Amino acid sequence: MDMHSVVVGTSGVTASDVLAVARAGARVELSEEAVAALAAAREIVEALAAKPDPVYGVSTGFGALATRHISPELRAQLQRNIVRSHAAGMGPRVEREVVRALMFLRLKTVCSGRTGVRPEVAQTMADLLNAGITPVVHEYGSLGCSGDLAPLSHCALALMGEGDAEGPDGAVRPAAELLAAHGIQPVELREKEGLALLNGTDGMLGMLVMALADLDTLYRSADITAALSLEALLGTDRVLAPELHAIRPHPGQAASAANMLAVLKGSGLTGHHQDDAPRVQDAYSVRCAPQVAGAGRDTMAHARLVADRELASAVDNPVVLPDGRVESNGNFHGAPVAYVLDFLAIAAADLGSIAERRTDRLLDKNRSHGLPPFLADDPGVDSGLMIAQYTQAALVSELKRLAVPASADSIPSSAMQEDHVSMGWSAARKLRTAVDNLTRVLAVELYAATRAVELREGLTPAPATRAVIDAVREAGVQGTGPDRFLAPDLAAADAFVRDGRLLAAVETVTGPLQ
Repeated sequence: MDMHSVVVGTSGVTASDVLAVARAGARVELSEEAVAALAAAREIVEALAAKPDPVYGVSTGFGALATRHISPELRAQLQRNIVRSHAAGMGPRVEREVVRALMFLRLKTVCSGRTGVRPEVAQTMADLLNAGITPVVHEYGSLGCSGDLAPLSHCALALMGEGDAEGPDGAVRPAAELLAAHGIQPVELREKEGLALLNGTDGMLGMLVMALADLDTLYRSADITAALSLEALLGTDRVLAPELHAIRPHPGQAASAANMLAVLKGSGLTGHHQDDAPRVQDAYSVRCAPQVAGAGRDTMAHARLVADRELASAVDNPVVLPDGRVESNGNFHGAPVAYVLDFLAIAAADLGSIAERRTDRLLDKNRSHGLPPFLADDPGVDSGLMIAQYTQAALVSELKRLAVPASADSIPSSAMQEDHVSMGWSAARKLRTAVDNLTRVLAVELYAATRAVELREGLTPAPATRAVIDAVREAGVQGTGPDRFLAPDLAAADAFVRDGRLLAAVETVTGPLQ
């Protein structure tokens, strides 16, 4: 575990905090301010619990069962029961980083002092994260309203010493054993606490934050692969001139065009579009690359704004307000997060689609301006990259299916009390798949474009392109030559894009891309 620490206060956390805890294993600490706020809010909840008047979540049942007033001797059982009954997930386990983000973001809201949870419960949440204990959370169970209920319930179950969890060694064991092994005392939930641990958008938000981090790398990588394809197709870089993008002032478009220009600087391949087969303009997939990738970047900027607002939020129902009132609300509804998760999946599908069209153009002798069919060594004997494009097309087709919005759906639940839900968790889950597939699509374009550039004998590629070719060959992605077992090359290209080595290779020449 990384010994870097993230301190959680009362005013939310940052995206970098989430990434540090979820992916880098950073330790979590509670600020003194947060501990004081937790204690103050708890006093208010306990005062309300002592009164005869029913208060939702404190002395009543939940959802459609909120009409029943619960007597004091049954309230601890009530809180245990909500966690046990709501831990009803099914399907495969979700990834460790998703569960860590989910737990950390629930802790963020708890530390706001708006939930009425005791300080010791918050500390135990931090203790689980710091011990590397990751509750088993399943794929299905959240409708994205009243929070990510089932996923959060599985995490709360582990706090109680029940259910299963993964230890720091990766082995799944009973949570009670893991807590005992790390000297962590299971919590005994009191009034309001079970409900407070379940009522948040934390799963979908954590996945949004991580998707934005991944897409930030992928969009810059897409500018690189587009530039390499333009170069391999002997296209013109004149369409990337800043003054052309200034008259349509979308910031993402300008950044994308600037990145492509930086990659192409010094190229001996661009500008040959008037040579043997004169053409006035390049095809849209080449010429409009900044417009498409730029629109995706601007979509990301909007999604980041939503994520930042949600990271600063305290999402629970009911909440303890600064003036001491405890009020019901609808802030747990995931619509704001669900919409941008779906929007990002649409943008990812379109970016993958335009990259596939460039790849197909590189392989088609009728449109590649002098390249051999399928970039094959001996066309007819060799098939070259024909089936690599098939794989890419299958991935793009899947991206299009993943772009169908989850947030347009709603299925009523809880006997029509929860009659409109966001499906934000589902939107987040499919976006993670979309990000994975987009990485693979760009890897295929990279593979094709680098081979095509190498086939342009007698012409000198840009220094940044040369750096990419050298780095990708060193990474195990082979170049021109007779047919060979292609899957290992594609896997190596995927890893080269996924872990940021493509971006790093270019930036050694160009400096940081936008």
